[in-house]
Amino acid sequence: MTPAIKGIVYSLIAGMATSIGAIPFLFWKKGVDRRSLDMLLGLAAGIMLAATAFSLVVPSIQIGGPFRFVVGFILGAIFVDLMDKFSPHEHFIKGYEGPMTKSKLSKIWLFVIAITLHNFPEGMAVGVGGFTKDAFAIAMAIGIQNIPEGAAVAGSLIGAGYSVRRSFWVTFLTGAVEIIGGALGAFLITISQPLLPYAMAFAGGAMLYVIGDEIIPETHSGGYQRISTYSLLIGFIIMTLLDNLLG
Repeated sequence: MTPAIKGIVYSLIAGMATSIGAIPFLFWKKGVDRRSLDMLLGLAAGIMLAATAFSLVVPSIQIGGPFRFVVGFILGAIFVDLMDKFSPHEHFIKGYEGPMTKSKLSKIWLFVIAITLHNFPEGMAVGVGGFTKDAFAIAMAIGIQNIPEGAAVAGSLIGAGYSVRRSFWVTFLTGAVEIIGGALGAFLITISQPLLPYAMAFAGGAMLYVIGDEIIPETHSGGYQRISTYSLLIGFIIMTLLDNLLG
């Protein structure tokens, strides 16, 4: 496979891993309690954190140097910040965010937008990663963290009263967004190879912003911050070990 095709295929696989987390709810048909939700999100955050550090930040500096890393990293964080500010979206724990005038979109679609904003840079990371020696490691990292994230999404939707079938398909769609991000990342690097360190840092900055601004605050707002923190540590350890074994 060419690097571009590899990035797109890997982003497809990583995105579809979100649905794996939703599969148990097709049979269990119950939502998740707050403690379990915080554990799942903490685990996903730890995996994302290790992937950001070792598969995006370090290679970006190695390929392009500190300046390109800093520029791309800051732009990635600003991008997600602006999307959060100007796009109407809903978090089940944090509630509504976006423009001051609350959107008339249904709550379920506001939730889909929120997950989309977070998954897009993940897909971009996989697409860009197709041009590096860490392609498989990046795809695996995003795919693994998508499993508990998918479980959290499906469990939250079911717990909020949505049908099992609808919850599964919404979870599937949130993962499918990563394919678009992957295709865009691969396309950009195909056009201009020098963009690679910027793009890797951009994806890393976007992902780290999501972890710090969304995931950690939400998992620390329901009284289960200790167990969510240990879940984050476990996720970080798992991904660090896998990255070293693959590297």
